[in-house]
Amino acid sequence: MKRFSIKKGITLLLIIAGMISTASCSSTNADKSSITDGSKANVAEIEQRNIPGDNQNTKSQRQKHAREYSLEQALSDNAQLSTIAFSGLAFITGNAGADSFFPPGKVADFFGFQYMRDIDVAGYGHNTQFLTRVANNMLYILNDTQKAKLVALAKQQAPLYVSFAYNRFPIMNAFRQSLEGRSGLSQEAVAKYTANLYKTDADLSYNRAVVVGEIINSLTEEQKAYLAKMKFDNFNTWPDVPEDEKLKKSLTHTEFVAVMTYASEMFSWYKGGIEADVYFCPERHGTYFGGFFLKDYPAMNNPDYFISTAITGDKGQEFLNILNDEQRKLIESIIPEQKPALAEIAQIRREVAIELRKAQTGGTIDKEKVYKLIERYGYLDGQISALYAQRFSQVNATLTDEQRAALIKLRDLDVIPSGAYMFSSEIPFPSIPDVGFMFGEGDMPTDAGRFEVPANFAPISKSQPNDEAKKPKK
Repeated sequence: MKRFSIKKGITLLLIIAGMISTASCSSTNADKSSITDGSKANVAEIEQRNIPGDNQNTKSQRQKHAREYSLEQALSDNAQLSTIAFSGLAFITGNAGADSFFPPGKVADFFGFQYMRDIDVAGYGHNTQFLTRVANNMLYILNDTQKAKLVALAKQQAPLYVSFAYNRFPIMNAFRQSLEGRSGLSQEAVAKYTANLYKTDADLSYNRAVVVGEIINSLTEEQKAYLAKMKFDNFNTWPDVPEDEKLKKSLTHTEFVAVMTYASEMFSWYKGGIEADVYFCPERHGTYFGGFFLKDYPAMNNPDYFISTAITGDKGQEFLNILNDEQRKLIESIIPEQKPALAEIAQIRREVAIELRKAQTGGTIDKEKVYKLIERYGYLDGQISALYAQRFSQVNATLTDEQRAALIKLRDLDVIPSGAYMFSSEIPFPSIPDVGFMFGEGDMPTDAGRFEVPANFAPISKSQPNDEAKKPKK
């Protein structure tokens, strides 16, 4: 039995988001208020290596990537079915702790980062260095005033990230209860809850756009020239600059994670466009079932790991193959049922992205519109998530012993966490408010979706990790 612990420091806990530093990174005493000649040399040196440039082959490759990763592809029946099936596998063979593992980049994701990583022609989009490399470059070129704005935003928004993470737990708890046999899970109650939860997403998105837009508008010609040499879709054109150790040490873990997120998304937002902002991957919705843990656990503590882009499709299809005809129909019938919600989500994302981009051009974002749209977004995500939970529960109730054994074998991961996660940082399993209202028992509390966070809801010290692992149930 594997011991599920973190041995290399708390920053590595965010491996899924790429928010880690490599052992070779060291602090620098260079004045970051301007771009040094050395940083320019780094870009030139990289461009002279055997690395794809703007030749015809690379352009063809970029066009191919753009076709493979599009909103149309994400919404396709095959992509959706494979992703839902993979979530079913993870949910049925996992536990509550695994369900809680969730990349922070899936929150307030209107800034083109997911698209940038999916179409990276260098193949590093799903490597754990990806976010760190681009964020380090942005922090390297920003002056003190610009950087101070990111730090102030991080300090303001860190509690919101924590609140969002905590308020996912009641949803996951209700879904687990449904899987274990509790009847009456209400799609409407879950949707209303997630609509409230997404008010926090609206806070994060709107204020990030305002601050990052201000910084983009203040970029100097020298900063723009540096960024011009960094291609939106080619990791190999990004200089390998050291992490800002001084900044890192001055912030809490959550604050530093936020700064790295803002910095990376500043680049994708500045270099990308509206289509990149609107884009989402098939696994963007219904994120309460442990699929991220199942897919990304091998990357933990492994900064050179490339997360497979085929695992979701392959294991999702095998999950369906193990089911009998009636069970398979329960999953397949989700596809037509969720189509109206997904179509509306795509339109909402476009309207939100258009509004937020006004901050880049000195315009004024319609705040009320953005908040209403994102609240509706949350309602729709809750609706389809509850639908998934209901169908997974129905399938689970009819599995034979042979099917369960086959699913455990397909999971091919003999570790599930003994504790839980705040995004991808280990935490003790928190106390959770009663979720009877999600089963039609009583009224929904007025603060549902924005429950007060317990004082002990915080990452575990690296010296006291969740150090026991459990094997999946057979």
